Amino acid sequence: MNFSFTDEQLMLKDSVEGFLTENADSGIVRQAMASESGVDENLWQKICAEMYWQAILVPEECGGLGLGLVEAVIVLEQMGRFLTPVPLAAGIQSALALRTLADQLQAHTLLAGLAEGRLLGLAHTAARPSWGASGVGVIANSTVNGWSLSGEARFIATGDLATELLVVAKIGSDLGLFRLAADQTGVALSKMPTMDQTRPMGVLQLHDVTVDPESCLSLDWAEQLEAVLDYSRIALGAEQVGCAQASLDQSVAYVSERVQFGRTIASYQAIKHKAADMMLKVESARSLLYYAACVGDEALTDAASSEDLQEAAAMLASSAGDAAFFCAGTGIQLHGGVGITEEYDIQLYFKRARSMEAYLGRPDEQREVLAAMLLDQGGSHAA
Repeated sequence: MNFSFTDEQLMLKDSVEGFLTENADSGIVRQAMASESGVDENLWQKICAEMYWQAILVPEECGGLGLGLVEAVIVLEQMGRFLTPVPLAAGIQSALALRTLADQLQAHTLLAGLAEGRLLGLAHTAARPSWGASGVGVIANSTVNGWSLSGEARFIATGDLATELLVVAKIGSDLGLFRLAADQTGVALSKMPTMDQTRPMGVLQLHDVTVDPESCLSLDWAEQLEAVLDYSRIALGAEQVGCAQASLDQSVAYVSERVQFGRTIASYQAIKHKAADMMLKVESARSLLYYAACVGDEALTDAASSEDLQEAAAMLASSAGDAAFFCAGTGIQLHGGVGITEEYDIQLYFKRARSMEAYLGRPDEQREVLAAMLLDQGGSHAA
């Protein structure tokens, strides 16, 4: 694939970087961490009003920009660099879920809400034993008045801020997708404790929640769930690449200033080797990121198969997860003992990298997916 950015995509990258440099520095991130929500709501409102990034994947007929996954990951990579404390990734995940239901009136209404900046959380898993269909922890039972939902979903990317939820539930051997209001009777949405304080996650408890028939968006959503998870891994990979890049940049800046034995430690060959290894990880992951984003755009228009999407997402997840954790961990080492203290930002990237590494499947699990595709099934994919 011969990939190069268009002029419009380069302008988008520059505008995102400039905006975040001015509005999302370390002080803003730390203030959001100390807040109850974990989100800078003023910054989120400014993004929604001035930059309109929340509408990137929303179709134009729903009030969005109608752009693709490449544009989305351009934004998310920069947000990963700055650890931007806003729920954009959650909105992108929900938009991708709704686009599998593009012919339904309710989906159009919800997409229009996303374009306006409303928070819609995807509650899809209890993450036991997996992030996919086998990990769905909500059960839907048919009733005279519609449906009754009970169970638990964790790791909801909007934290406890969502006003509405898309809930994946088991219906016998199938999966359904339901629309719920966060303040509905029997719904308990709360913030769950996580290692990464820069990214809030939510946990949803449902106790015999009554859902009318119109709020059932799909009765056969298993295949779509797997596709949405693959798209989400691509979006997550963008943030991991940004995290790895920031870890490299901050480490190089530190070793270029730190003086030991009469010279900067950046002049020592062992330090240069570490930095070179970090850069190799970053650039390799970035190449896979934009390859996967291109495949994702093709999959959104049915020009690529679900197998192509799964393969591209697994390759990226295995590489980007390793790159973020390696670069942040190496950055801690290059900073020395002070690297893990609150004074330095590198420890924030280490926590983000560690939490993202496990979210939606660890790198080793994604390599197992690739092995199954290439070996067990005798596939002809070129990983």
